[in-house]
Amino acid sequence: MTDFEQIYKDYFRDVFLYVRRLSGGDERLAEDITSEAFFRALRRIDSFRGDCDIRVWLCQIAKNCYYTHLKQSRRTEHTADMEQLISEAEESPEEMLLCSENAQQVKHLLHELPDPHKEVFMWRTLGELSFKEIGKLFHKTENWACVTYHRARKMIQKGMEVDNDEK
Repeated sequence: MTDFEQIYKDYFRDVFLYVRRLSGGDERLAEDITSEAFFRALRRIDSFRGDCDIRVWLCQIAKNCYYTHLKQSRRTEHTADMEQLISEAEESPEEMLLCSENAQQVKHLLHELPDPHKEVFMWRTLGELSFKEIGKLFHKTENWACVTYHRARKMIQKGMEVDNDEK
């Protein structure tokens, strides 16, 4: 048996349990990610410097594999959603342009928001963070993040109404 086979036998379960926890208990996904992580580790075993426990190194690779999977899933979902919206759209190009103008208007209003409202809104909508994650980021509670986000949203909505009334 090779050294890497022994590493696989010794640490597969630990890495699997770690990824399963990351993935919210999805065992099939955890198996796929763990296998990918060990495949990457095999290709990069020569770069392991031994500064840390090999279990930590393997879990770091697994975490990176998991985040790569999430990014790819989001892109795929986003592309599918956009394709569905485009195929279902009965709007003329002018109406679509209007939507683009609304997006520019929102972007402009967003940059005028005071902090932390601007940052919380951006982390929630663009960064796709949960309220709990945003709260941790600001050393506040999940409830604080939720309230701040909704206040920012109201400010943008009010700004949109004012701008539309002026037109």
